[in-house]
Amino acid sequence: MTHIVVLGSTNMDLVTYVEKAPQRGETVTGREFRTIPGGKGANQAIAAAHAGATVSMIGAVGTDAYGPRLRATLELPHPRLRSGGGTPMGVDTDLLRTIEGPSGTAHIVVDDEGGNAIVVIPGANGTVDHLVPGDEALIASADTLLLQLEVPMPAVVAGARAARAHGVRTILTPAPAQPLPAELLATTDLLVPNEYEAITLTGRTDAVEAAIALLDSVPAVVVTLGAAGSLYVARGAEPLAVPAPQVTAVDSTGAGDTFVGALATALGQERPIREALRWAAAAAALSVQRPGASASMPYRSEIEAQYTS
Repeated sequence: MTHIVVLGSTNMDLVTYVEKAPQRGETVTGREFRTIPGGKGANQAIAAAHAGATVSMIGAVGTDAYGPRLRATLELPHPRLRSGGGTPMGVDTDLLRTIEGPSGTAHIVVDDEGGNAIVVIPGANGTVDHLVPGDEALIASADTLLLQLEVPMPAVVAGARAARAHGVRTILTPAPAQPLPAELLATTDLLVPNEYEAITLTGRTDAVEAAIALLDSVPAVVVTLGAAGSLYVARGAEPLAVPAPQVTAVDSTGAGDTFVGALATALGQERPIREALRWAAAAAALSVQRPGASASMPYRSEIEAQYTS
């Protein structure tokens, strides 16, 4: 079974559901409010675990009421995988730190079309600015390291550096979009931006052009395109467009993280890239049909059923 380490954020998502998101200066009435464990790091960890990987989490939660719930959500055992074997297990949190103060939060507005707008307050995640004893050894034991940008950049760079030193594949989601240090790009094996992030990073206005431009910095790129699927480009290879299943979206929160967690699992199982992208797209398609982020992530048997349908 593939082993994935996630270095990243753990947030409590404070989700408001509305018919239409408010414009600046506008007040609207929502119909529902939920608190749902999330954070890009935790989301990717849970997605990969549900998809069948062994997963370990490096990050931090606070000492507020959210902290224990966030940790428990990661650790929650999942049902025995009906396809491909596996044992009931959650995400390993031995190196998930507890920091005095508030946990991270994400304030999310979801409209009736499934679109969302998000404000993230780092909280404990902001203290994850370096590796601590045990982190590098855990990374070295993995097949893949998943990184995002909701923890301070020094920790992200340190994690990527450790992965490269030990021959571990590094997959980076450049979100929230921001300038990326040359050292981070040099130690990234696969960059997975969405269309907005790819365009922001390159200044290009076309997703294909943006993806190709990113090959100047990394060996391979997957640009996620929402309902349009994904685009894979790699040095020395022709671009590969992979469509997504056509479904009715209820809530797209966490869909990109579901895609990345499932993709990392598929690549760890040595699936060919086209198959891995289709499998990840099946997982993401299932997730957008359910509310919430971590709560919406499908299990391996569900992904297989969607993939083969």
